[in-house]
Amino acid sequence: MIFQDRISLVTGASQGIGECIARELAGEGATVVLVDVQKAKLETVARAIVEAGGRADVYEADVTQSAHAAAVIAAVLKSRGRIDHLVNNAGITRDNLLLRMKEEEWDAVIGVNLKGVFNFTKAVIRSMISARYGRIVNLSSVVGLMGNAGQTNYAASKAGLIGFTKALARETASRNVTVNCVAPGYIATSMTTSLPEAVKKWFIDIIPMGRFGEPADVARAVRFLCSDDAAYITGQVINVNGGMYM
Repeated sequence: MIFQDRISLVTGASQGIGECIARELAGEGATVVLVDVQKAKLETVARAIVEAGGRADVYEADVTQSAHAAAVIAAVLKSRGRIDHLVNNAGITRDNLLLRMKEEEWDAVIGVNLKGVFNFTKAVIRSMISARYGRIVNLSSVVGLMGNAGQTNYAASKAGLIGFTKALARETASRNVTVNCVAPGYIATSMTTSLPEAVKKWFIDIIPMGRFGEPADVARAVRFLCSDDAAYITGQVINVNGGMYM
């Protein structure tokens, strides 16, 4: 197990890609710290991890609130002693054409997808620098690279994550803290399975591999970036999109 005795915190861990990432890291021996606003779902994920022989802690928190992030990080550092991996996965969509987009739709997406990353990373970074070890992985998106009509808020948040990642990677590299992005394409989750069939077909037609990805495809990329095999990789964007954007 490559993460034996490591502590991995995953935001947005109650379902979908976040849940899969948490299970992947736990399967490699990490104690996973599950963070989300949906506590009941988090507890279900935690039970499944424990039943499979893993270790999991649950923290209910709103990533948009800096006080929540600081409280979670402080509690984990007190109970577990350190945090080795931070996976900023929490994300939402509020799709609309810009002409019709409400300010609250813009603010909600930027708040969760971008400010949430700032909040949790700022709260944890001092402990990683002091320990001279850390792996931060931010979940961006193919949409942050290529854009998508009706998602100016989402695209802006995910493109912003790439700039955030590259800037922070330069700040922390000398302290052995790596910062990278994983940019999924269209992955088979509740967010994509609810799309109309005509829309799904259109996307599949422009994906060279001819299918949506699976959450496990993303989770394995995150696992690699958290591992010692990726010790000399920082400030990078790993695309997991079936060739949709090259």
